[in-house]
Amino acid sequence: MRPLFVAIEGAIGVGKTTLARLLQPRFGAELLLEAFEENPFLSDFYTDRARYAFQTQMFFLLSRYRQQQMVSTLLARGLLIADYTFAKDSLFACMNLAGDELDVYNQLYRVLADRIPLPTLVVYLRASTDVLMLRIAMRDRAYEREMDRAYIEDLRQAYEGHFSNYTQTSLLTIDVDDLDYVRDPSALAFVEGQVRTALGLGVHQRPLPQIALAGSTGATEPAAAFSDIAGRVPGWDAVKEFLAASEAMGRVGSVLAAGSPERVEADATGWPAGTRTELGTALRDAVLRLQEIAQTVGVDLQASPSDGAEAWSMGEEEGARLRG
Repeated sequence: MRPLFVAIEGAIGVGKTTLARLLQPRFGAELLLEAFEENPFLSDFYTDRARYAFQTQMFFLLSRYRQQQMVSTLLARGLLIADYTFAKDSLFACMNLAGDELDVYNQLYRVLADRIPLPTLVVYLRASTDVLMLRIAMRDRAYEREMDRAYIEDLRQAYEGHFSNYTQTSLLTIDVDDLDYVRDPSALAFVEGQVRTALGLGVHQRPLPQIALAGSTGATEPAAAFSDIAGRVPGWDAVKEFLAASEAMGRVGSVLAAGSPERVEADATGWPAGTRTELGTALRDAVLRLQEIAQTVGVDLQASPSDGAEAWSMGEEEGARLRG
């Protein structure tokens, strides 16, 4: 099986490096982070883009090419997550260079790009210019303090245009304007689930299914009814708990895929050494989270499927008692 290589992309300030760092332990992945601070021209470029664009861009091109030579070695160790693609260099060059400088750049870029391995999946993080400017201000890098809003807007549009016609690899686009995966575990679980699904490592759960409620005539009610019931339990976030359960199920799928006897040398039981322990941990976590949801909303998991609405017999007060 081809080693999996995930590259995260998006405009300046969108949160590429942060997400790569957060996903790395969840996937047990190797990490490749862009060494942008090594560029000695970067600070001058933001002060005078026309004067320092060529030096800045050529340094980035060669630096990124040198870094990309590490990809094959890192992939030999397992799944790899990077916070950029080599193709971004050309995108910036087309914004910042013109005339003979752009021609010289393009000639060198084409030679180097042919030697760069493509990712298995590109994750494009999309955000509005307002959000990008806010996040740039919050991280407060010295050379970004005078960042031109018009430049960021042009860059955002360049990324939109680039990925609107992107066909080189699999592409996953995620809008992050209202997705705070730094502070909200459920948001990070959502992103992880999307990436796992795109890579074929377990299935990301769809929105909550329709559920038959007590007293109904057999017809189903919208999933909002579930949130309504769960919302009456103080301090309990139905969506957050559901996403956490989805994340746990994603880990189960990942362990099963990684530990398949067809893919890894198996022990006498038919499973790789250590895989059953890892699978047991993932399964217990998933079961416990599902049980917690069931208890909170008052679902009797021991009821027969034919019992229908009686599965809700515990009621919200009993669910709240179990939760507390």
